[in-house]
Amino acid sequence: MKKLVVASTSTVHGKGYLEYILPSLSDFFKGVHEILFIPYARPSGLTYEAYTEIAKNAFEKIHIKIIGIHEYLNPIDAINNAKGIFIGGGNTFLLVEQLYSHKLISAIKNVVENGVPYFGTSAGSVVTGITMQNTNDMPIIYPPSFDTFKLLKFNLNCHYLDPDVNSTHMGETRETRIHEFHTLNKIPVLGLREGSWLQVEGSKIILKGKLNSRLFQQNKPTVELPPETDFSFLM
Repeated sequence: MKKLVVASTSTVHGKGYLEYILPSLSDFFKGVHEILFIPYARPSGLTYEAYTEIAKNAFEKIHIKIIGIHEYLNPIDAINNAKGIFIGGGNTFLLVEQLYSHKLISAIKNVVENGVPYFGTSAGSVVTGITMQNTNDMPIIYPPSFDTFKLLKFNLNCHYLDPDVNSTHMGETRETRIHEFHTLNKIPVLGLREGSWLQVEGSKIILKGKLNSRLFQQNKPTVELPPETDFSFLM
């Protein structure tokens, strides 16, 4: 049975890296003492080593060891032997390009579907969906495909922001962009606000955190759904 924690972000205002979600991760990874970290998204151009050190420092607080996938000679072997997987945030285009480059899309999907617990934040959450097309990131590199793990049967818009009614900004909102996506695509999109995450066990998907999420579906009204909503109906 697949088990995932799919978080909108790694850091919320006023707290350190992963601090807000560490108690839940301690329960989620119970019995797992070592996690494989995939730093391919590289936020702000961090080296793999520097990014992995940030993850190590966070997981030390719940007594879990982090090893970066770049420390292995064979990335596929690293995936196949992983007891848990964490993919961090950064640029989704770069992450997906690297996953394809190392031939890891099917490898990660297979082990997660067979029970290896998976944790993603931001870009690492976007890739759990059908495609990466609802990322907010700039296309700094061109991946071979927008198709991702398909562990969820919908797409995610992480860091979802509501329109500011007091703003004079006349550009597109997140809502507008998702509606544009639905002029050509039928895939449902879930807007995950900061500090929210999905807890997945098999086909059961529960919204966690304190905030609602917004569900966008083609030719249907957008709906606000509260914490503890079960999104199994999308699977």
